Amino acid sequence: MEKHAAKHKTVGLALGGGAAKGIAHIGVIKALEKAGIGIDYISGTSMGALVGGYYAATGDIIGLEKIMLNIKRKDIFSLKDIIKKRSGAFFRGDNIAEKLKEELGNFKIEDCKIPFVAIATDVKNGDEVRLKSGSLIDAIRASIAVPIIFSPVEVDGKLLMDGGLVNPVPADAAKELGAEFVVAVDVSSRWLETPEEMLNIKDMYSVIDQSFSVLECQLAKNILKESADIVIKPPVVHHEWFEFGDSANLVKTGESETELYISEIRKKTGHKKPFETFSEKFLDFILNKPH
Repeated sequence: MEKHAAKHKTVGLALGGGAAKGIAHIGVIKALEKAGIGIDYISGTSMGALVGGYYAATGDIIGLEKIMLNIKRKDIFSLKDIIKKRSGAFFRGDNIAEKLKEELGNFKIEDCKIPFVAIATDVKNGDEVRLKSGSLIDAIRASIAVPIIFSPVEVDGKLLMDGGLVNPVPADAAKELGAEFVVAVDVSSRWLETPEEMLNIKDMYSVIDQSFSVLECQLAKNILKESADIVIKPPVVHHEWFEFGDSANLVKTGESETELYISEIRKKTGHKKPFETFSEKFLDFILNKPH
């Protein structure tokens, strides 16, 4: 009988919301890939659903990085996309979906290389909706449909909006998929750091950012405590929610922060370090990099 390699725990990656801040998720995945830590399940809310869904479908994080590095606010909030006020939203939210559709076509969630679930909120009753099948693009559009900013999205007869309203960092959903060890990435939820910060409101987007930060902090607390084995919090709280011009730094921040946790993830999951040449080991020793 063929001898099998030592078993390690299956790893689930739970990616939270945070609009542009969620671009840091790309760096998280790059760091895990580089460390040879395989991702077996992915759950995502809002921007986490976009990053996680694309990666689950393609396994190509560099391709997504290239897309996000070229996206600007005007690509998402086009003036010609404004809807009449009675619709309850300012934008349709189709621009980013069209960019993804160019890459993914009519891809189905059930066909993803990595089992994936997107989190959304039922507009009618406020219930959490976990999208595990059907159109990947529709699931992403629903999960990122921030209230007021984007129109809700109809999926399977339900009108859905941003999943951050019910499950900002869906560690429990990754667990439900089958993950034995969940790495949760929280790029948004927090209490406001100072009372004065509440006054630092530049525009409508700042109001939404501040409001969601408080809401998501409270919602995520129990979920992360009960279901996440490690919580990575890239230091991106001072980035604007809808400012996509700093994508390169956001990716680097996510990657750098995740590298600090690689040793702990290895220890707790049983993942071994990939083969390194002598020169690579020597550099690691000199630089005292975490493993």
